[in-house]
Amino acid sequence: MTSEEDKPPSNILERIKKFVSFKPQSLNEVSEVLEHALTTNIIDKEAQLIAEKAIRLGNITLKEIMIPKIEMVTININDKESELLNRIIDTGHSRYPVLGNESNEVLGLLLAKDILPIMKTKQKINLSSILRDVRVVPENKKADTMLEEFKKDRSHMAVVIDEYGTISGLITIEDVLEELVGEIEDEHDPTDADEIIQVSKNEFIADARLELSVFEKKFDKNFDDINAETLGGLFIYKLGQIPKVGDRIEIENMLLAVTAADKRKVKKIGITVKT
Repeated sequence: MTSEEDKPPSNILERIKKFVSFKPQSLNEVSEVLEHALTTNIIDKEAQLIAEKAIRLGNITLKEIMIPKIEMVTININDKESELLNRIIDTGHSRYPVLGNESNEVLGLLLAKDILPIMKTKQKINLSSILRDVRVVPENKKADTMLEEFKKDRSHMAVVIDEYGTISGLITIEDVLEELVGEIEDEHDPTDADEIIQVSKNEFIADARLELSVFEKKFDKNFDDINAETLGGLFIYKLGQIPKVGDRIEIENMLLAVTAADKRKVKKIGITVKT
C-alpha cells in the first residue's frame, strides 16, 4: 500500500500531464515546452539538449554530416590480397565499401572480421563471395530517417550519392548519433594533429592544426612569406575569411578543400595533388 509520503505532490502530476498533453505546432514551441520541463525539474539540462537536437535532426541532411568522398577508405574488387590486408591493417576500420571497375559502382560492404576465417585456412581471399549488402542513399535524405533505417535493418554504414548517381560520401550511424550527443571518439581516431593520412595515390587528409612546417616538408613547399603556423591558418590566409565545408583554394599543383568544420574553426582539410 502506498503511503501519502510515497505519492508525488499533486502539482508535479499536473505539470507532467500538462507537459505530455501539450501538442506544439513548431520547433520553437517544442523548445519552449522543453525549457518549461527543465525549469520544473521534469528533465535535466542534458536531456533537454539531446531532445532539442533529436527534434532538429529532421532538418539535417546527410550531405551536411557525411564523411566526404575524399576521406572515404574504400577497397576495389580487383585489389591484390596484399593491398587489401595492408589497407585494413593501416586504417583499422571494421567496414569498407567495395567498389567495382565502373565509375561510382558500389558492389557491397566488406567486414574485416569476415576475412579472419579465410586467413586461418590460408585460402585465397575471394572478395565477391564474402561481400555484404550495403545501402546506397541520396545526400538529401534527412538524418532522422537515416537513423530509423539504421535501427530497422541493424546496419551501421551507407554510401551517399548525389542527384547524378555520383558517390559523394559515406554516412555511419556514429555520424548521426554525434549530432545528438557530440563527438564520439574511439581507439582508432587519430590523436596526433601532425598526422597526414594518405587515402589514395594523390589524395590526403590532414588535421587543420597540422604544423605548416610538417606540411612544407611532406610536399616540398615553402611558405616563409605567409604569416601562419598551421595548415588551417594557411587556408584562412589564402581564402581571406573563416572557411566552411566545401571551400577550396589552389596552391601551385595542389587543391586544398575543407572537409570538416564547425561555426568556430576548421577541423579537417583534404589535399589533392594534381598530376
